Amino acid sequence: MFTAQDILDIAIRLEKNGEKTYLDARRHISDDELKTLLTWIAQEEHDHARWFTELKNRLTRGEDHHLIADLSRALVEDVVKGQAFSLQEVDFETIDTPDKMIRTFIGFEDDTIAFYDILKTFIDDTGIADQLEQIISEEKKHMATFREMLAGG
Repeated sequence: MFTAQDILDIAIRLEKNGEKTYLDARRHISDDELKTLLTWIAQEEHDHARWFTELKNRLTRGEDHHLIADLSRALVEDVVKGQAFSLQEVDFETIDTPDKMIRTFIGFEDDTIAFYDILKTFIDDTGIADQLEQIISEEKKHMATFREMLAGG
């Protein structure tokens, strides 16, 4: 069975992978506006990873009993099956235009939101759910900003 800690480990990996990817991408672009945006989003991903790490530490210490400790492996596998959830490395050598890069980032953000939507169904603590909803909102803002860039505005 997956535990809450296992699920939080995935969330932490998603955020750390996002942070690393956005920082790495800056070396492959010349557009200063996009570089600034990627730096800002990387910092938000870093902050999200820190929040998930703190939540995991609270669970490990037994301080937070409201998050379900055991999640059914079958349920999680059925929902998560086939989803990469942006845990894979990006090969920037194969992304030859800023538009392709931005579309890749939109996919990352969309995967992350999908995972967090799954995660929030297992949370019964209002404070934790509200914080996770805030993170989802920030991920949606990242996606919207990337879409604006694609649209030229």
